[in-house]
Amino acid sequence: MEEIMLLLKYLLLGIFQGITEPIPISSSGHVMILQELLGMRMEGLTFEIVVNFASLLAILIIYRESIAQLFFGATRYIMKRDESDKADFRFSLYLIIATIPAGLIGVLFGDWIGEMLDENIKIIGLTLLVTGVALFLIRNLRGRKNDAELTLKDALIIGLAQAVALIPGISRSGATIVAAMGLGMKQETALKFSFLLFIPVSVGSIMLAVSDIIKTPNLGELALPYTLAFLGSLVASYFSLKWFMNIMAKGNLIYFSIYCFIVGTLVILFL
Repeated sequence: MEEIMLLLKYLLLGIFQGITEPIPISSSGHVMILQELLGMRMEGLTFEIVVNFASLLAILIIYRESIAQLFFGATRYIMKRDESDKADFRFSLYLIIATIPAGLIGVLFGDWIGEMLDENIKIIGLTLLVTGVALFLIRNLRGRKNDAELTLKDALIIGLAQAVALIPGISRSGATIVAAMGLGMKQETALKFSFLLFIPVSVGSIMLAVSDIIKTPNLGELALPYTLAFLGSLVASYFSLKWFMNIMAKGNLIYFSIYCFIVGTLVILFL
């Protein structure tokens, strides 16, 4: 019975991470809150990498056509300098540039950030409130910039916003979308840039964590619970992102702001 309950907990954590990864309420913060409520403690980065990889696959599936267009368009521009492909090349280049801040800060200060937050879960409550404020401030913005109008400055600012989201409780998608919309981007462009930006960061995190995964004690025993968490995260991430795309199109970010205020307050008061 205990084994079944443990498997259900891992499945629940995977589904929970998958639901919260695409939407602007901080998946890492919510997974830490759920672990606290379930009385679980994940040592190392293996579990986080497994469920994030599942979310990555869901994003790749949904944005497969955009990814293919950017890849082939950028390649053609590099090879032939065809002006019709310049926008795809610039968009791809800006995605790479925007990845740099989070990559550098993650390598230099990632362990310190994790240790600091492990000591006090109430910090997640505070950072959820910060996320709620940011979402509230941009709730009514309707930008005009499309994919072809992005600039180097835009890429750097969004990259810095993603770096701030290394702190659990600060939503990665929320931070990048808030920055993008604050810079005048259309909802569709902000959403696309945000989730395509997740790809290189996620791939980089997986590559850096390979040694941690290999060194995980009892990895064989964790194969089944991790598989359940992976599948739960994959399915949940796919449908959550599809749902969030519709929410963005309707401009209903205020609901996520209210949610962050409520959960952040509850965490501070009761956990």
